[in-house]
This record gives sequence, C-alpha cells and structure tokens, in this order.
Amino acid sequence: MRSPEDAPEESPHNPLAAATPQRSAGRRKGTPSQPWLVVSDSGKERFDELGKHSIMRRTGIPARDLRLLDPLLSYPSTILGRERAIVLNLEHIKAIITATEVLIPNFNAPTVAPFVHDLQSRLSSPSGAPHLVAESRNQILLPFEFRVLEICLESSYRRLEAEALTLEQEAYPALDEMTSKISTLNLEHVRSIKSRLVAVSWHVQTVRDELEHLLDDDNDMAEMYLTKKLAHQHNGESSSRVKVDNDAFQLEEDSISYFRHEDFKDQIESSHGNLPTLKPNVQELEMLLETYFEQMDGTLNKLSRLRDYVDITEDCVKIMQDEKQNQLLEVGVMLSIGTVVVTAGVVVVGIFGQNIHIKLYDVPTYAQFWETTFGTIGVCLILYILAIGLAKRSGLLR
Repeated sequence: MRSPEDAPEESPHNPLAAATPQRSAGRRKGTPSQPWLVVSDSGKERFDELGKHSIMRRTGIPARDLRLLDPLLSYPSTILGRERAIVLNLEHIKAIITATEVLIPNFNAPTVAPFVHDLQSRLSSPSGAPHLVAESRNQILLPFEFRVLEICLESSYRRLEAEALTLEQEAYPALDEMTSKISTLNLEHVRSIKSRLVAVSWHVQTVRDELEHLLDDDNDMAEMYLTKKLAHQHNGESSSRVKVDNDAFQLEEDSISYFRHEDFKDQIESSHGNLPTLKPNVQELEMLLETYFEQMDGTLNKLSRLRDYVDITEDCVKIMQDEKQNQLLEVGVMLSIGTVVVTAGVVVVGIFGQNIHIKLYDVPTYAQFWETTFGTIGVCLILYILAIGLAKRSGLLR
C-alpha cells in the first residue's frame, strides 16, 4: 500500500477526491481518520483524511505527542522538536510542522480561521515569505519551519495581547467604580474580571515558560532544524560511505550559512554505524524565540500590574467594610447604653405602678406626678450622657 507521502497531490478545489483514498485506507486498517488542513511551503492548501497511524508515518512523531493536538484534552502550551516534525500546541493553535508542509487538525474552529488565513497569505505572498536574520554581515533566509513557527507565535501573541488589552480596559473603570460604590452588582462584575484575569495570565504564563524552556536548552532548539536535518539525510543517502575524523570535520563553504564550523563534532555510534550527529548554530532560532519571549513577558507584566491593582482595590474595599462595621459597632454600643438607661427609668415607673396605696396618691394636684416623671427622664438623660462620655474616654467610641 502506498504511504501518504507517495500519494500524488490532489487539486485543492476537490477536497473530497483528496480525502477518499486516505479515508478508505484508514477504514481498512480499523483506525479512525479526521480531516486535516495541509498547507505547503508555497501556501497551497488541501484537505486530507488522515488517521493516527498515517500521521505517525508521515511526520515521524510518536503517538503520545498526538495527544497534544486533541481538542478534547487540555494541555499547557508546548513546542516539541522531533526528528522530522515540530509539534505545536499554542492555546488555540495546534499544528504539526514539517520541513515542507503544515498540518492543522482544528482548522474549522472560529478562533483558528484568522491564523489559517494569515498563514496562507504570508506563505504564498513573496513579500510575506522572506524573514531575514543578520549574522556575520550576511542575511540568511529562515527555513520553512521557522517561518511557520514565527507565524504561530505571532498569532498566539496577538490573541493573548488582545485579550489582555480588553480585560485591562474593562477592569480599571470597574475597580474604580467599586471603590466609590460597593454593591452586589459591582462585586459580581469584579469577580468575573478577576476570574478572566487568572485565566489569561495562566495562558500567557504557559507560553512564556515554554519559550524560556526552549531558550535554556540548545539541544531542544537544535532538534527543530528540520530543513538542515533533511538536507543532511539526503546527502548521507547519496554518498556510499562517510569518512570522518575523531575530533572534527570540515564542511563546504555553501553550508556555513546555517552551521558554524566549530559547532560540528563527531558523534559516531560504533554499534549502529550511524552518521555523525550535527549540532547546528541555534542563533537564528534563539533570536526568533527571544523576540516573542520578551513580548509575552511584557504582556505578563501588564497582567501582573492589573492583578496588583485588583489586590489593592480589594484591600481598599476591606478597609471600607471594616470602617462600616466599626460604625455599626459604635451604634450598637450607644443603643446598648440607651437600653440600660431606659431600663433604669422603667424600674422607677414600675415601682410607682404598683397597686399599693400611698400618701402621694392623695394629693389634689398632679404636680408631684409631673415632678417625678420629668425627674426620672432627666436622671436617665444624665446617666446616658455620662455613660457615653465614659465610653469615649475609654476608647470604645470615637
């Protein structure tokens, strides 16, 4: 049976014709297949029905790496360099990058459509394809896999930066409003903003950490030089035998553009008789990754400042709530003092309300009654004022 690499390229205007052979092969083997968008290095697209085993044979990646591209599973942002492909999982962008094409599984998603359009236009446009890096006064054209990687990183950065900017524009007015008026609606709005802030910060943090991990490991970056590895493989197949020295070897002048002479070392496995493993100069990829690492770091710092502002606002709201609570406690103290004083007056009233005949009831006028009444009220007021003054002096009231 012919492998997917040997199949002729079908017309992009007839995706059903392109998908039929692969679908039939997948069903005969019992492996489910799904549609993939394949974009070549010239920007041309086609749709293929590919199963898991077909993807593994076509790209050389193991099955565990395919799980990163499953839309039903949630994985942090990951960039993996393999022997013949780069597995990319950057939030909404999931793709397999080879030296000649890009395979995108979730191309129908609304969030991926702008990226696909940008990828096709930039790969097919002569003005959008070149990406030059200066090294030793020479300009070097980045290979296909790095151009695609740059487009993916740029799309991911634009999306995360747009989310951060939208959140920033919404958060600051809402936080300022909550400090002036605390209400259930404002608190719910701020809670929603804080939840989104945590989610966006986590997405940016994972992308930044993955870029930092790649920048710290030259071997991982070296694995991503697919074009040079493919060219070296073709050169090894055309020659009958490669003779190398024990310490170092020389390359021809036309290969110095990507590999420095001092970076090549002989790594021969005597038991397997493999060709020497080349260690490329990773400066070009390092410059590319550092650019987007700094941009992601700037977005993360912006979100960190917003999170600090949220924390400051929460502290301010807590202080205001504590102030209100203190005022309520003061009112409670004043009411308690008043209750005690009034209770003392009620005791006097209760004494005079007893059904016992005394001489005070035999007076012809109510003068003594009013004197007793107003005297009781006056004594209660004096006791209340004294109690309030004592409470303020002791610090219970302000």
